[in-house]
Amino acid sequence: MKRVIVTGATGFIGANLARRLLTDGHEIHLLVRDGHQPWRIEGIKTQVQLHTVDMTDAEAMVRVVAGVRPDWVFHLSAHGAYSWQSDLQGMVRTNIIGTINLVEACLKTGFDAFVNAGSSSEYGYKDHPPAETECLDPNSYYAVTKASATMYCRYTAKLRGVSLVTLRFYSVYGPYEEPGRLIPMLVLNGRAGCLPPLVNPDIARDFVYVGDAVDACLLAATRPDQEPGSVYNVGTGVQTSIREVASVARRVMGINAKPEWGSMPARAWDTSVWVADNRTIRSRLGWEPRYTFEEGFCQTVRWFDDNPALMPVYQKSAGT
Repeated sequence: MKRVIVTGATGFIGANLARRLLTDGHEIHLLVRDGHQPWRIEGIKTQVQLHTVDMTDAEAMVRVVAGVRPDWVFHLSAHGAYSWQSDLQGMVRTNIIGTINLVEACLKTGFDAFVNAGSSSEYGYKDHPPAETECLDPNSYYAVTKASATMYCRYTAKLRGVSLVTLRFYSVYGPYEEPGRLIPMLVLNGRAGCLPPLVNPDIARDFVYVGDAVDACLLAATRPDQEPGSVYNVGTGVQTSIREVASVARRVMGINAKPEWGSMPARAWDTSVWVADNRTIRSRLGWEPRYTFEEGFCQTVRWFDDNPALMPVYQKSAGT
């Protein structure tokens, strides 16, 4: 059994990771901010230890981490990943200052593994699948702050010789995803026989089922002999267009409604090419995506069916 700190566990990937760690029998400590949204962790609150802390407060971070003395740390908290999170100072505080304070506090106690969540947006717009060694060209302030955190983690890992790696996640989806995002909106509208507003059908993403993302986290923490500061792309290597996504949703859910393309305005980061080069994580960690997009979508639909108590959270965003 390991003592584990997870930040961002009230968020999407973190809530799934916390549940996997509990299933595996570990002692889980969740670092949460004051005023956090608890709905994703309501079902596990009695099985974990919650620590309310401001990650921009370096001294407070040192006290919390010293009290836990974690073996593993999974740093998944972030600000700016969603279009409605546009506060640049909030991104800097959470993604850069918070990361530095957490790492520095953990260096004081020592750890077996520290896994930092990066973002595919660090690469910016590419017309091909970028490898981890490719020059970064962030396409948003959020991406700038995530790239900064990655570089800090990489340099610190090399300087101190510690197991501190970064996972650059592509478009993760699945249970507990943020309401208002594409996949939850498709499922919620699909249950009513409708489709949500949709952007240009040629816009594409590398969709990664959250169970595969959690697998990557655990492999990054447990595989020996990794280079300090390693960075891994977490993507399937398969690009799926919004046209294909809608087609899968209509087939799986029996939706007769036709897509109304362009009924949702494009976002600044929308592009027709966004796909991972995942050769490094395959070769070094032995990671393989277990789910195709359709398989992951089916899993997500089943999760919605099995968790009716959470439907009000999603229905409010879906307008259903």
